[in-house]
Amino acid sequence: MSIVFATHPRRAKLWWKSAPVVFLFLLSALASHAGPADGGTAKPNVLFIAVDDLRPELGCYGNRTIKSPNIDRLADGGVTFTRAYCQSALCNPSRASLLTGLRPDAIRVWDLYTDFRDTCPRVVTLPQCFKQQGYHAVAIGKVFHNTKPDAASWSEPKLYVPGYPFDPDAVYRKKENLARLAERRREIIASGEKDKHIDRFGEWYLKTAATECADVPDDAYYDGAQTTMALEKLAELKRRDEPFFFAVGYYRPHLPFNAPKKYWDLYDRDKIPLAQNDFVPKDAPIMAVNNMRELRSYEDFFGTPRPDQGPLSETQARLLRHGYYASVSYTDAQVGRLLDGLDRLGLAENTIVVLWGDHGWKLGEHRSWCKMTNFEIDCRAPLIIRVPRAKEKGKTCAALVEFVDVYPTLCDLAGVTPPEGLAGQSVTRLLEDATRPGKSAALSQFLRFKKWTAPDGVVYMGYTIRTPRWRLVEWYPWDETKQIRGRLAARELYDHENAPEENVNVAGLPENQTIIERLSRHLAAGFGMKSD
Repeated sequence: MSIVFATHPRRAKLWWKSAPVVFLFLLSALASHAGPADGGTAKPNVLFIAVDDLRPELGCYGNRTIKSPNIDRLADGGVTFTRAYCQSALCNPSRASLLTGLRPDAIRVWDLYTDFRDTCPRVVTLPQCFKQQGYHAVAIGKVFHNTKPDAASWSEPKLYVPGYPFDPDAVYRKKENLARLAERRREIIASGEKDKHIDRFGEWYLKTAATECADVPDDAYYDGAQTTMALEKLAELKRRDEPFFFAVGYYRPHLPFNAPKKYWDLYDRDKIPLAQNDFVPKDAPIMAVNNMRELRSYEDFFGTPRPDQGPLSETQARLLRHGYYASVSYTDAQVGRLLDGLDRLGLAENTIVVLWGDHGWKLGEHRSWCKMTNFEIDCRAPLIIRVPRAKEKGKTCAALVEFVDVYPTLCDLAGVTPPEGLAGQSVTRLLEDATRPGKSAALSQFLRFKKWTAPDGVVYMGYTIRTPRWRLVEWYPWDETKQIRGRLAARELYDHENAPEENVNVAGLPENQTIIERLSRHLAAGFGMKSD
């Protein structure tokens, strides 16, 4: 098979043939340095696996229903962080934050549309840092946000799979869905609104059904096809005389939940457990729960109620849960192919593997679906790090860590010098001893921007601080033009010691005012703002 190097599949120019990754801080200093993964002088490779919308719904996180044997296998050889938090529960700001090592406020990226190169043109990203220090950095799939591949980060143009759209979120294979897409194209052309549905490369981007179960091979969808390409690239990278940083970004389980039938067949829909807290949290403010615009943009979910209006039907809920689980298992199979490729090529013994989901995702919890809130279920995400011959293998680590910690951690493990001013801290010591304490708190934020406003139509910025026991959220009206916040509009407080599902907002209880004042001061200090 040949691989295309190009900025877009329609602009392919080079072919090659081949055989078969300053507030918060760690509570104590680093106790040791892992050094090169092989124990010698050779620089370790990095396989950096990003998975879109993957919440900690995996066997290695205690879920006994979902089938994720390959990610579980990765966890068996590494450390699974059970309390890792993204800095924003939305794809673009979360990814931009992790890959720059800076918080969303620092890079001024809070929505789906802002390119961090426009706000911070000189920032050095994680792969760019590795590239500058002797690594060959290459990417395929969704690593940065879909339409922002960031050429400066890579040693060569990002890889694209020929025959797939530039942004392959919604790829359909069933005849009825393809027929509906053709019909929609005709409708859109007749309406004169074609330009709204054409991307910058002149390709259609349309969505129809929120799920698809097609009896097709793995490579019929993008994630399988890109894994085939990634395996060829691994073989080529092995032949280079320099270490590599290889980022592979998977689209599933992002909507639409389109996966080959064999992964749907792994589950009995009637036996998949549903959310037990299918209700809006008691006393939660109006901006706390998302409006589900993402799900409601699919034709078979047009007009479904917002969380404040009512729940989905049980039939709809079971379909979505089934589709999500099938999509996770489909992606898990592709991760397994990558791990097998490392073993087959003799690369596993000198390759650090990192797997992360860019944020959590709701599957009916809080009567909601999708991400885009400051709840625990959206801010908490999977993070697994496997370091060859590390002391800790197959362990879980309950210490609080943040996604901004990934950048300095990988630099620490690989002996790469990070740039100054990163927001996070290396968690290498937790890879040496997973029982050690982590941070005192984790920070996240979410901008309910114009397209995602609360039912009152106001744009809000929500800031949240998570400690081992508490989550405090503060919401402020936000001026998107001036990028400034107004006066405090609402607070949420959740007690994870007594109610870990965040079903009741206890911010209004008199006995909690002292803890709110303390957490609010810490939150303000962490985000560099004056406390109200």
